[in-house]
Amino acid sequence: MTRFPVHFEPLSPEQLADPYPLYAKLRREAPVFYDEAHDLWVVTRYDDVLAVVRDTETFSSENAVRASVKPLPQPVLDVLATGWPLTPTLTDSDGKVHKRLRLLVSKAFTPKRIAAMEGQIRETVDALIDEFVDDGRADIIEKFAWNLPMFAITDILNVPREDVPALHRWSVSWLRIMQATDSVEELVVHAEDVVAMQRYFVNALEARVDQEGDDFMSNLLGARVADGEPLKLEEAMRVLVNLIIAGHVTVTRSIGNGLTTLLAHPDQLQVVLHDPTLIQAMAEEILRYESPAQGLFRTVRKDSVLNGVEIPAGARLMVHWASANRDEKAFDNPDTFDVTRESMATHVAFGRGIHTCLGAPLARLQLKIALPRLFERLPNLRVVVGEDTAVRDTIFFARGFKKLEIEWDVTDALTV
Repeated sequence: MTRFPVHFEPLSPEQLADPYPLYAKLRREAPVFYDEAHDLWVVTRYDDVLAVVRDTETFSSENAVRASVKPLPQPVLDVLATGWPLTPTLTDSDGKVHKRLRLLVSKAFTPKRIAAMEGQIRETVDALIDEFVDDGRADIIEKFAWNLPMFAITDILNVPREDVPALHRWSVSWLRIMQATDSVEELVVHAEDVVAMQRYFVNALEARVDQEGDDFMSNLLGARVADGEPLKLEEAMRVLVNLIIAGHVTVTRSIGNGLTTLLAHPDQLQVVLHDPTLIQAMAEEILRYESPAQGLFRTVRKDSVLNGVEIPAGARLMVHWASANRDEKAFDNPDTFDVTRESMATHVAFGRGIHTCLGAPLARLQLKIALPRLFERLPNLRVVVGEDTAVRDTIFFARGFKKLEIEWDVTDALTV
């Protein structure tokens, strides 16, 4: 068993601030290593990460978003028992179950449908900025970064926008349950939120049973793959919960990561502002440079060997997207933020293989619109200097901000 004398603790202040030197050390000295503290094998090199995600028979996606598979405290399990099982979802399923769910869900993310949303997203971006443009200061995460993608995904699902704040809170609670590092009392509250979210979508689906409708939920209830059965109500509910959570957290994190990265590299920001044709490349480079999902997990189904390291059946493994995206063997000068970088589409910020994120085109579209517009309408945009103005979120497998205070010159702000 390959152990490595390093403190791998994604939630530590040092690694929240800058985990990349550690990732580089791991790639050099122990690219596949066992972290005893978390009972977790961590895979950090680009080629090894691809090998794992392409071998779905050996490396199952079961519990793909659970940092730990230790049983939850009984009071938490008691609350969750009043709802429905949390799995399987599109993210943590394999084989025929995953294929069936993916075929059904993919109908919501066709290129034509995403392209048709561009005007609506532009309007939403400006409407959100309108609410704080005259204030001169805002927590951009609270005022903008989670609202924009939540509005986009709930519009697809035909969910009322007034319900978005509750859906966002429930989504955060779902992630906290997956991580399970909070106190029992806090986890109980999170579990209550998870069940509330399940009931919300079960009620919404039940209202559409035997009703003729052409919205996404109605279509989901009647959809089926070839020779397959329609989704059960419980399955459809899990699809909707999965879409809400996965459909907004990546964009939320990338907006915060993108702003701070561009501000830290003003030369690259100016290049993009003077050449809008680089906006697509800018979005891809932000996703590579500061991957919003640092990694996901796999369950090892049979004894295997990866990069010369023996991994036993039953082990838990983390495919580390963020480290792979800084791999020197896959990217030239990977620690340099470069909006003119070529072949950026090879990054794995949205995963790879059969679990590549279905919502990636929608996420990319939002980033391409939102980031340039923020700099256009908020002149001399900058992060507020002071303690606790830029606070990283504490999610084991993600990188983003839960708070990011920015300010700008109000007298020059662009109103529309």
